[in-house]
Amino acid sequence: MPRTRAFVQVDVFSTSPYLGNPVAVVLDGADVTDEEMQRVARWTNLSETTFVLPPTVPEADYRLRIFTPQSELPFAGHPTLGSARAWLDGGGVPRHADRIVQQCGAGLVTVRRGDGVLSFAAPPLVRDGALDDAYLKRIVAAFGMDHDRVLAHQWVDNGPGWAVLQLPTAYEVLALEPDLALIPDAMVGAIGAHPTGSRHDFEMRTFAPRCGVAEDPACGSMNAAVGQWLTTTGTAPCAYRVSQGARLGRAATIEISTDPDGAVWVSGATTVCIRGTIAL
Repeated sequence: MPRTRAFVQVDVFSTSPYLGNPVAVVLDGADVTDEEMQRVARWTNLSETTFVLPPTVPEADYRLRIFTPQSELPFAGHPTLGSARAWLDGGGVPRHADRIVQQCGAGLVTVRRGDGVLSFAAPPLVRDGALDDAYLKRIVAAFGMDHDRVLAHQWVDNGPGWAVLQLPTAYEVLALEPDLALIPDAMVGAIGAHPTGSRHDFEMRTFAPRCGVAEDPACGSMNAAVGQWLTTTGTAPCAYRVSQGARLGRAATIEISTDPDGAVWVSGATTVCIRGTIAL
């Protein structure tokens, strides 16, 4: 017989519910097989679905497995914040009052609690550096843009495989009409600056055809890695704000900041929108 488990959906990165990026969270993933997890993630058809499990290391509060409709990820940003909110909402008590420690495929990720807002520490990159010419040309062609509009480009891979192009303006980022059939295995984003004095400093879009997600409404892992890149190079200040999701009818805001030790933190609103049960 199926076992009923607590299930929630959390809207992440928007203070207005249903305008951010939703994540589905199964709060008890014990005894759920890999195949069943992937089947549920395919069925929810969200960019990510997560399963909370007991940790296997003493430092962690819980262990998280993260699935897209097509595959499992070692780390993802908005599922990290959304799952932390779901775990707290479900009665989870962290070992430390000011932080939660999540265990996932990428290792241990710290989630900071403060003034009702959750922030995660950007994990270390597994790949960085400029893109090779051939791959850059493929992305530029898929984006349908001129090569000379690329200000900079970089691998910003903290697990999912992200690469990013920096464009001159937010307007150009929003105007992209990518042909993802030309880059079916890509995990790629574009970022451009808003005019001085705008509510947001940058506009971000992320495309993940490799995972079966054409465009992600708001991507924490991409913003975390891009934040490490831009703040290290001095392209962005030590604290800035990103908007994402406009082309999908969303209104996400991602806050990037650095602490005195140079660590990059990604913050955003998290709102539990659905509470119920799921039979597995």
